[in-house]
Amino acid sequence: MLDDADDLARLREALTGYTYDGVVALLGPVAHAALGRAELLPGLRATTGGTRVETLVRLFLLGTTEPEPAAAKALAPLPLDRALASGLLERHDDGLRAALDVRPYATDDGHWWVVSDLGTDLRPPPLRPDHVLGVGGASLTLAQATVRRPVDSALDVGTGCGVQALHLSGHAARVVATDRNPRALALARATAALNGVTWDLRPGDLLAPVAAEAFDLIVANPPFVVGPARDDYAYRDSGVAGDAVSERLVRDAPAHLTDGGVAQLLANWMHVRGADWRERVAGWAGGWLDGVDALVLQREVQDPAEYVATWLRDAGDTSPERAHAWLDWFAANDVEAVGFGIVTLRRTGETPTVRIEDAPQPVAQPIGPHLAGWLDRVAWLRDADLGAARLTVAGHVTLEQVATAGAEGWEVAAQALRQHAGLRWRGEVDPIGVALVGACDGTRPLGEVLAVLAAAYDADDLPAAALPAVRHLVERGFLSPPDGPGP
Repeated sequence: MLDDADDLARLREALTGYTYDGVVALLGPVAHAALGRAELLPGLRATTGGTRVETLVRLFLLGTTEPEPAAAKALAPLPLDRALASGLLERHDDGLRAALDVRPYATDDGHWWVVSDLGTDLRPPPLRPDHVLGVGGASLTLAQATVRRPVDSALDVGTGCGVQALHLSGHAARVVATDRNPRALALARATAALNGVTWDLRPGDLLAPVAAEAFDLIVANPPFVVGPARDDYAYRDSGVAGDAVSERLVRDAPAHLTDGGVAQLLANWMHVRGADWRERVAGWAGGWLDGVDALVLQREVQDPAEYVATWLRDAGDTSPERAHAWLDWFAANDVEAVGFGIVTLRRTGETPTVRIEDAPQPVAQPIGPHLAGWLDRVAWLRDADLGAARLTVAGHVTLEQVATAGAEGWEVAAQALRQHAGLRWRGEVDPIGVALVGACDGTRPLGEVLAVLAAAYDADDLPAAALPAVRHLVERGFLSPPDGPGP
């Protein structure tokens, strides 16, 4: 399946001009936006000229059947018989159509092509059991959340078609990628070859292929879907029940990190009746809690009916029996909802900082630099002499006030600091907190600022009492050391 080096070299030559920017220029903003919503008609109307790139767009992005001469022209110098033999094209009606999705993909990290299976927007459902997803919402979420710093070694767990590995190739000297789906590894190999990069691709489940190894960076977009133990679709189902696959990765990943190494995972977790989801996820830490910083951000929560409908629709599965069986499993296990989020772990060997919280607010993408900022600030706080630090208010922070009309005019009822960049955290503050933050202009050490406030508010215990709040404001990125880690 598209594994011959000569075929891939010829295909790469054929794709010249078939780039993300080239497709946008060809389709125009309206048709390109419609394509992102799986609306094909505007794209079909914009690609009637018969040019080589138009035919490639029609074949691979719009799913049309094209005349054999047009397909031959578009794929030259790759011969049609090799395109058919390799599984790139297939015969249909009186012409040829794509059998694989070859899609231009671009971010600030690079411009690439991604090889995957065609989705249900282009081919009738259901999906094949070993279906390999292309670029999607989950893969984009992880790519945008990943800390992009130069590393010697990186691991992509459950690589699929290789989206995360492509990103890693830009800042990791060595990339290892695992997947238990042989078809995924084959398509990842094709993705790598088309983009002129090399990965160490290994078959096996999750971390099993790297049992004795450690990496500077681990990313994982695993088959994290919660439900009964089954294996209907390799990209979605782990073969274990509940949220055990997410628990397993969170529990095991730190053992495969170098000192200072970072793991970033997408995960689902159950909201079980009578239990706090935060406590459940904290329990996954097991024996590594000492020595591993952790930030778990729950970005979305779905009730069981919505969750089941989402994943059945994703696979093109309309079976009422399957939906009922899935919902019955949720009911039998007291699952009231399912959370989705991003887990960031760092191995330090030090007393850890662990935060597990809801984060449903809109964020400024990519959030990877801001997650890196959180890690930096946590490390700085671990060793900082906070009283000697000359703190400043981060440039993206504003003070919001809510006032109510009273007998003497407007009276401030609530005040909060809000970030307008990155994770866009918000935190309520009292009047002393407002005064404290306002006095942090970088000209005086924090100890001096607190002493002045203690005198002004006649509160001798204020300096000691305020330090935990200041640490929180620094950790969140509301306050920054002038030469320390930023937001």
